[in-house]
Amino acid sequence: MARVRAPGSGPILILAGLFVIATLLAWYFTWFGRELSDADVSQYLADAKNPRHVQHALVQIQQRMERGDPASKSWYPQLIALSNSTEPEFRLTVAWLMGFDNQAPQFHESLLKLLEDQEPLVRRNAALALVRFNDPSGREELAAVLQPYAVRARVSGVIASSLKEGATVARSALLARIEQPDQTVVQVRSPLPGKIQKVLKGNGTQVSAGDEILTLNSDENSVYEALRGLSLVGTAEDVAVIEGYASSSSVSTKIHDQANLTHNSIKARIKAH
Repeated sequence: MARVRAPGSGPILILAGLFVIATLLAWYFTWFGRELSDADVSQYLADAKNPRHVQHALVQIQQRMERGDPASKSWYPQLIALSNSTEPEFRLTVAWLMGFDNQAPQFHESLLKLLEDQEPLVRRNAALALVRFNDPSGREELAAVLQPYAVRARVSGVIASSLKEGATVARSALLARIEQPDQTVVQVRSPLPGKIQKVLKGNGTQVSAGDEILTLNSDENSVYEALRGLSLVGTAEDVAVIEGYASSSSVSTKIHDQANLTHNSIKARIKAH
C-alpha cells in the first residue's frame, strides 16, 4: 500500500498505510480495480443496499486521497455518515480511510467516537488512525492488541463444538456452537484474525451469557501494527507487555525487532520528559 505524506505529520508518517485491516482489504483492491468517475463514486457510495458498491467507492476515494486529489473532500460528509452505519464492514473501512487525511478535524472527531465501537477491528483501526493525528487517545486499544482477547457467550446453553488451542482462525471463522435449552443453536464466530490461546469452555460445558468461552491472540500483522503505533504513543504502562514480545523465543524476528524498537522509543520518550 502506498505511503501517504500529510502536511505537518512529523514522525507519524511511519504509520502511513499501516492498518490492521490491510490484509482484509487486499481482495477489495483486486476486485474493485475498475476506475469510477466522480459521479459513479457518489452513486456507489450512496448505494447502501449494495455493500460491494459502497466498498468499491471507498477504495476509489482512498486512491484519490493518496494522490492528493482535492475533489476527494467532497465525499467527506458521506464518509462521516458511513462511520455511523449499522454495517461493521463500512465502519472499519471508513476508520482506516480517515487516517489518510490527518488534517481533517471532522475525521478526528469521528475516530474518537469509533474508539467506542462494539467491533474490535473498528476500534483498532480508529486507534491507529488517531496516531496519525498525533492523538494518543487510542493507546489503550493498541496495548490491548498485545493481550489475549476474550470471546464471550452471547446466550446461555451448552457448548456443542469448539476449536482446539493453538488453532489459527480468520475473522468470522466459526469458533463454537452453543445449544440452547430449546435446541436452538447459536454460532460463535471470531471477531478477529488470530490464534486460539486458551479454551475455557470445552465441549459439553454449560455456559451463561457473558461467560468467557476462549481467548484469542492477535495475528502477527495486528501485533506488528500495534507495536509501531505504540512506538509513538506508548507509555511506561505498556513497557512490560512489550518487553514480553521482545524477549519471547516464540515470536517472529519481525515482531521481536519491532518490540525492541518500540521499547527503546518509549524509554527514550520517558527519559526526555
